[in-house]
Amino acid sequence: MIEAPHYSATGTKKKAVVLPALLFDGTVNEHALHRAVVTLLANQRQGTHDTKTRRWVVGGNQKPWRQKGTGRARQGSTRAPHWRHGGIVFGPHPRDYRLGIPKKVRQLAKKSALNARAREGALLVVDPLAYEKPKTKSLVELLGKLGVAERKVLVLTAGAAQSYNVYLAGRNVPNVQVMRFADATAYEIVWSDAVVVELPALGEAAESADSVEASDA
Repeated sequence: MIEAPHYSATGTKKKAVVLPALLFDGTVNEHALHRAVVTLLANQRQGTHDTKTRRWVVGGNQKPWRQKGTGRARQGSTRAPHWRHGGIVFGPHPRDYRLGIPKKVRQLAKKSALNARAREGALLVVDPLAYEKPKTKSLVELLGKLGVAERKVLVLTAGAAQSYNVYLAGRNVPNVQVMRFADATAYEIVWSDAVVVELPALGEAAESADSVEASDA
């Protein structure tokens, strides 16, 4: 049983909550975490880099000097790689960096990242942030009361309509990232120093994990 600090939407400390056992069992699979992070970063690479080989270098069509009689080493073209402005040997060329990862490994990585933050005491639970309109000041004040204003913070919201206002309130705050709990990956959780989760989001995630386990069985 793992507990996490619980706060109101205004930052008032409340009784600690017990985190859902389906998501928080205390285990951290470092291999799955590493694989998920490497896959995400690799899939973000465009792979549009390119260098010119000697066939694409302009000029150098003629032999620089005659083969014999000059006292210099024989040369065939200024496009050769050892010439300045010549072709590039073994340089990068366009390629696809995309990697695949099984769905269950991706889920295990996210679960492991959440467990790691919970074990460190860096996972905080708050009541629903029902912002009627985007208020950056309110979000900054909340993070200050939670003691995480100077750290990299990931705010995970439930799937409610007000979550968009929370996103708008936090999108221009440095080192603060706001997204739905369901959309967060292991990379965002590992990137953050502290994770702030809305209480309803934990319930929704636990129900989703329960339904997945039931379907697998």
